[in-house]
Amino acid sequence: MSEVLKVIRNRHSIRAFKDVPIPERIIQKIEEALILAPSAGNLQAREFFFVTDKKKKIEIAETSLNQTFIASAPLVVVGCTDSTIRYRYGARGTALYAIQDVAISLSFAMLVAHEEGLGTVWIGAFDEKQVSQILNLPEHLRPVAIMPIGYPDEEPFITDRKKKEELIVYL
Repeated sequence: MSEVLKVIRNRHSIRAFKDVPIPERIIQKIEEALILAPSAGNLQAREFFFVTDKKKKIEIAETSLNQTFIASAPLVVVGCTDSTIRYRYGARGTALYAIQDVAISLSFAMLVAHEEGLGTVWIGAFDEKQVSQILNLPEHLRPVAIMPIGYPDEEPFITDRKKKEELIVYL
């Protein structure tokens, strides 16, 4: 089995984090994974906010259906779409391509984080307007995903996966 597939197979969502800082060398790898991910037309219509400020993390957790574990992560990454992609791809670029750009970037970052012994979880349940206010985002940026990152302080809950016959259709 390939190393990448091993990382994918072993990564699971983590919702409890140790109060241990993430070394700068690992932060740089996460940054690189975000940047290297492919994007629609190579426009890279995405921006990421690395939140370490405790007060802001608490505010983000509160606006995320009070998922308090978010604030316990040493790093919270907020992935935002950049609507300036509209000039090239119109409404579809803003409504879909930019979201895909953020999603693949965060997915790459999740895998790098896992490989480095960190835990992550994808958060989609949050109030966009409130997160935009907390981060003081300009009008062209839209938060679409939140990803807490830190050293796991729990064993992951392993979920079942559907069989390939249920998910893959050959034509």
